[in-house]
Amino acid sequence: MATTAETPPGPLPPVAGALAVAWARRALAAALQGRRVAEAALAEEGPTSAVLDAPRGVFVTLRSFPDRQLRGCVGFPRASYPLRTAVARAAVAAGLDDPRFPPVGLEELDRLVVEVSLLTEPAPLDEARREEWPELIQVGRHGLIVEERNHGGLLLPQVAPEQGWDSREFLAGTCEKAGLPPGAWRRPGVRVLTFEALVFEEERPAAAARPRAG
Repeated sequence: MATTAETPPGPLPPVAGALAVAWARRALAAALQGRRVAEAALAEEGPTSAVLDAPRGVFVTLRSFPDRQLRGCVGFPRASYPLRTAVARAAVAAGLDDPRFPPVGLEELDRLVVEVSLLTEPAPLDEARREEWPELIQVGRHGLIVEERNHGGLLLPQVAPEQGWDSREFLAGTCEKAGLPPGAWRRPGVRVLTFEALVFEEERPAAAARPRAG
């Protein structure tokens, strides 16, 4: 059983990440205007098209500009849909269906920056090494998923550095995201999975996206 998400995403040229961010903005704008999103509209020639058609886990994050406060974040942790489909659905859901925030209005879209995280497939930590889990988790590299029966929670790799957390605090925070006590990761039956992410973000609203440093 794998201990960490060691396998990085497949080859992904920066232009593909930039296209994913642009597609997320386009999909959300179309939804806000009441239009049906045509998934074929982002078709490109060559290897970029193949990347966008391949299944991949993805999260879309919306932040206010310029203060970059969280405005919505929704995604699919596993490669259940082609990238273009996952990005479109996640973008619309982040803008309209994140229960933590009111829906985004069309007039607000020009004051938001879009961030897309492209995920590796989650891999479970070895349950026989449960007490070593904090040492196996690399802050800034790994995202976490905590699962127990009907509970589940996910935090992206960028969350721990943003919060100033070490790996134990990151575990505790992900447990709480799952609706569990912060130390729940220690008890049998709780699974923790790790994954990695390539993150692309707009520097300002509607600007060309670039890989996120760190």
